Amino acid sequence: MPDSMTTVCADSPYGEFLAEREEIQRLKWLASEKAGHDIGFEFALNEWAGKHRSEWRATRNQEKAGRAA
Repeated sequence: MPDSMTTVCADSPYGEFLAEREEIQRLKWLASEKAGHDIGFEFALNEWAGKHRSEWRATRNQEKAGRAA
C-alpha cells in the first residue's frame, strides 16, 4: 500500500497545506532550539505567516511556473 503522503499532489490545495505546515514546523524547531524551549505551534504559525509566508508563496509560484514552461 503506498504511503498517503507520497500520493498527494504537491499542487493540490492539500499538498500546499502540507508544504506550508512543513515550513512552519521547521521554523518552530529552529526557534525553539534558539529559545531553549518549545515555542509552540501557534506562535510559530503566527511568526511564519507574518514574516515568511508571502515570500515563500512567491518563490513557490515562480518554481511552479518554471516547471510548467
